[in-house]
Amino acid sequence: MRYGLTILTDLTWAEAEPRWRAAEEMGFDHAWTYDHLVWGGLPDSPWFGTTPTLTAAAMVTTTVRLGTFVASPNYRHPVALHRDVQSLDDVSQGRFLLGVGTGGDLDSRILGGEELSVRERVDRFQEFCDLLLRLRGEDHVDADGRWFSARDARTLPPLRGVPLLVAANGPRSLRYAARAGDGWITTGGAAETLDDWFAGLATARATLETALVDAGRDPAGFDRYLNLDSSPVFSLESVGVFEEMVGRAADLGFTDVITHWPRPGAPYAGSERVLEEVAARLPR
Repeated sequence: MRYGLTILTDLTWAEAEPRWRAAEEMGFDHAWTYDHLVWGGLPDSPWFGTTPTLTAAAMVTTTVRLGTFVASPNYRHPVALHRDVQSLDDVSQGRFLLGVGTGGDLDSRILGGEELSVRERVDRFQEFCDLLLRLRGEDHVDADGRWFSARDARTLPPLRGVPLLVAANGPRSLRYAARAGDGWITTGGAAETLDDWFAGLATARATLETALVDAGRDPAGFDRYLNLDSSPVFSLESVGVFEEMVGRAADLGFTDVITHWPRPGAPYAGSERVLEEVAARLPR
């Protein structure tokens, strides 16, 4: 099992920088931040940009992997995002993880985007990822899509080592993750109890593994990232809760779990002392 920590961009860099350093010093394998113009969980909070934040984090760390949790087509174009990914991968010296997902639609509305159905949002997301994958492997890229187009898009220097981690919960998106992704990220489904949440994850895992086999891929070699804190319980409520959730995630075949730096109030209200106790027990 590998362990990740999410650090939101609601703090100034002077306040956030020690947290990014601490994530590495405490032994976390990867550290993440959200990619939004405004996050619906803190709609009235200050909010800073993802790319400069991760660039700064790369400059003050050396080993922890850094990722977007998650980038979406709500305000990103694949060609522009590809350039950001190249830069982040270069600055971090190969430590960048590209998490992508459909995202909520708040960012799109802020930019005056049209209201989309769930099906349309998934269609747009898959087109977004398909073009990202072409940009990763080709140069002089032309594309004519419903949502995204490109004209002779240059992609040098070649990008080969950044995994595309596809966020998926529903069957259609799970099948796409199995077909196109280098790994799976999930928040699980809506549930009132922890047992129900893990039961939903078990169903999603079965769908994913069937799709991997159908795509001719080995399920055992496919990385799986679980956001523990989308469950009905904050994973850092106590050391015991964290260890229970990690154990249950491992039983379902997850390779990676992700928690959040505790905040003084919702969301993710908790104690930094628990984070420190959990970190002290991470494998070194």
